[in-house]
Amino acid sequence: MRYQRVTVFSLLLACSLAAAGKDKKKILLPDDVLEASTVLVVVDPDAGMAVDAPNVNRTAQEDVEKAVMDWGRFHLAMDASTADLVISIRRGNGKIAQSTVGGVPMNNGPLILGRTESGGQAGGRAGNPSQADGPTDSQAQDAHPQLEVGPADDMFAVYRGKRRDPLDSPAVWQYVARGALRSPGVPAVDAFRKLIAEAEKQKAARP
Repeated sequence: MRYQRVTVFSLLLACSLAAAGKDKKKILLPDDVLEASTVLVVVDPDAGMAVDAPNVNRTAQEDVEKAVMDWGRFHLAMDASTADLVISIRRGNGKIAQSTVGGVPMNNGPLILGRTESGGQAGGRAGNPSQADGPTDSQAQDAHPQLEVGPADDMFAVYRGKRRDPLDSPAVWQYVARGALRSPGVPAVDAFRKLIAEAEKQKAARP
């Protein structure tokens, strides 16, 4: 189950970051990630719909997309096949296990923002609902109650795109923290922005 892999990966990531403090030559991000220009933001396909907060993950998805657009570095892609990177998100509720409804499509096309006559921004989604690692389908196929086990905190994971089942490959970078997807600000996007900036400085300093 992906959440079990996420937990193990989080421990490995913590160890890697600790080691990075001692090893100044460690590459923070690979060059292909630094050269990426398109990104797809999806809700973790394993995340169920919380009965008490059914829209919490979709709202987080929109908040992350808006933060990415405000950043200005990436363009939002329509699906994983055209995205250089895929960002998978999941809101935590402080509990490792919770009852949710599984089998409900959680992803839609990317949020498109446009200017209104008053100068504000209006948003809407384009395209059909899209799964990063599964078939596109706008209808629930097998809605069912489930016991969902995963990180208690918000999760933000970056994967390489333009491949089949990108979320089944190891994450390039992951950020798990309480309030990581909270809007406004979205600390996870800010942390990723700072990491890229530091990685670019590191790349420029290479011999």
